[in-house]
Amino acid sequence: MLDPIKSFVKTITFYNGKEFTLHEKIAEALGCDTYFSTPYSSWERGQNENANGLLRQYFPKVMELIDVTIKEVFIAVDKLNSRPNKVSQLQNTL
Repeated sequence: MLDPIKSFVKTITFYNGKEFTLHEKIAEALGCDTYFSTPYSSWERGQNENANGLLRQYFPKVMELIDVTIKEVFIAVDKLNSRPNKVSQLQNTL
């Protein structure tokens, strides 16, 4: 799924799960460095945790992700990337 944007991928930080045993092949295919987070240290994956929460709006935990198509993922990502972001008060005054 990252192949179309691999020129933007510099690093990937993985969880310590067995689903990432092929991390070396992923790194080689994308030409990026890979890292593993410290167990039980969610602050090391801040963007990941935030993105997971946002994606759960489209793919709830009760949903089998094996049934999700790549098209559905791209639609959800496009919707998330097209959402207006909250602007802080400081930015409003500039």
